[in-house]
Amino acid sequence: MSIAILPMSKEFNWNSATVGLIQSSFFWGYLLTQIVGGIWADKLGGKIVLGFGVVWWSIATVLTPFAARLGLPFLLVVRALMGIGEGVAMPAMNNMLSKWIPVSERSRSLALVYSGMYLGSVTGLAFSPILIQKFGWSSVFYSFGSLGSIWFALWLTKAYSSPKDDPELSEQEKRLIMGGSVSKEPVTNIPWKLILSKAPVWALIISHFCHNWGTFILLTWMPTYYSQVLKFNLTESGLFCVLPWLTMAVFANIGGWIADTLVSKGLSITSVRKARTSIELLYTIMQSIGFLGPAFFLTQLSRVKTPLFAVLCMACSQGSDAFSQSGLYSNHQDIGPRYAGVLLGLSNTAGVLAGVFGTAATGYILQKGSWDDVFKVAVVLYIIGTLVWNFFSTGERVLE
Repeated sequence: MSIAILPMSKEFNWNSATVGLIQSSFFWGYLLTQIVGGIWADKLGGKIVLGFGVVWWSIATVLTPFAARLGLPFLLVVRALMGIGEGVAMPAMNNMLSKWIPVSERSRSLALVYSGMYLGSVTGLAFSPILIQKFGWSSVFYSFGSLGSIWFALWLTKAYSSPKDDPELSEQEKRLIMGGSVSKEPVTNIPWKLILSKAPVWALIISHFCHNWGTFILLTWMPTYYSQVLKFNLTESGLFCVLPWLTMAVFANIGGWIADTLVSKGLSITSVRKARTSIELLYTIMQSIGFLGPAFFLTQLSRVKTPLFAVLCMACSQGSDAFSQSGLYSNHQDIGPRYAGVLLGLSNTAGVLAGVFGTAATGYILQKGSWDDVFKVAVVLYIIGTLVWNFFSTGERVLE
């Protein structure tokens, strides 16, 4: 949509306010199914929920051109419906990974799965302009939406919610995956009072908010920054926007490998998870990672003198941000593997709210202030997230 909306806005005479409304309508639905998606995944299994989500958002994607031609209200509804489908994805993925992946392999497995989202964004940014030029903007939605049906056919035949459901898995493999872990049976009741009484759960929620504030600002306002401050044209802005996604995909997998290596060598899970978001506990791994890496590189943007170094700072900020895949995003499975879907739904709801409020607040800040002010707010929240994480989080199980 971020690419296709350019020719769409010309065709339908949308102003910038309308474009912003369309872009934000996705989050209306996305917010609704974060917690619900986690509950469904923990009760019904990740295969059913994720399969439903992909089919739902694929249909909504294909319907987008029709809705746009019917009128703005129809388009807003379809975009919100797409958000409803995508909202179940991350809770369902976390639920399945908590059942399928041993602790010693968890970080790199999660990083590999999540890097697919980054590479998907790279692919979308690369191919959308080509499709639009050759076949028109509608082709973007038809082509990408139809890919969901191919994926779903493979998913039905190859995916299973837990190892015990897979008939092709040997008993030895099942024992390796499931041995020494909590019950893999579906959850029947969610102990909300117990979950919300745990400090590590609130550390996840607050840290996720602080993390996503900076991440969403960079990813949604980056083209504007490139255009206004660095004076890049549209083609250059689009090209350089791909770089942070690639950097995140690479560094997420590097961080996952480091974290799992440390766990396998006997370092406590708490130390490893916290090291992904603070240099104080594991300084031998890397100087600036997780929260403090992006905070450091954002503070350098006001000092750089050339566009090349500004782009490099952006890429390094997002690259170090990707180490959170081995800390923040792995922690749900550590502290409560049976409720991993619900926990991610809770924290990701806070993360989505940060994206909604942060994106809007950035526009207001730029009207009254400067880009330096935007980055200062993000840095402060990164530091708050670091403090909350290191004082209250844990890598040990707190929910049985």
